[in-house]
Amino acid sequence: MMTLIVAIGAQNAFVLRQGLRRHAVAKVVAVCALSDAILVAVGVAGFGAIVKRFPAAITIAAIAGGLFLLGYGFLAARRAFHPSALQASEGTNTRPVLTALALTWLNPHVYLDTLLLLGSIAASRWLFGVGAVTASITWFVALGYGARLLGPLFAKPRAWRVLDGLIAAVMITLGVTLIAGW
Repeated sequence: MMTLIVAIGAQNAFVLRQGLRRHAVAKVVAVCALSDAILVAVGVAGFGAIVKRFPAAITIAAIAGGLFLLGYGFLAARRAFHPSALQASEGTNTRPVLTALALTWLNPHVYLDTLLLLGSIAASRWLFGVGAVTASITWFVALGYGARLLGPLFAKPRAWRVLDGLIAAVMITLGVTLIAGW
């Protein structure tokens, strides 16, 4: 269960990034944890059974998720190769919240992991769902607030470029894998 939550994805990469920047961390962590709790509850309630009746939904979600991850990966690659993109303004607290919402609710990969995979494992076992939600909250709080411990390392622009390069590589690999697998 924890491996699904801790898996490096667009949502976790964004939470890490916000934690490192120390910008709107509480709001981003809250949005991600609450969203995961809702998705886990829907998955445990039986969403997987509905999808089993419409197997094409899995293929569509996998391809859409792959394309989403490729897009996010290419944005991270652009930040890695163009340092000026790293200096984007923080803006208001609204922008990170909207980004967290988009990276959660518009990311088909999240649906594959949380609704389909976790939901099919849980199959109406609510105690399992409570454990998944607890693990999710713990992870997002640790990632968002623990990122500050890496602050001295990320005081250098090169570290941000390396992080974005790694995020790009993982996202693009996951995206290609999702698309190629279907």
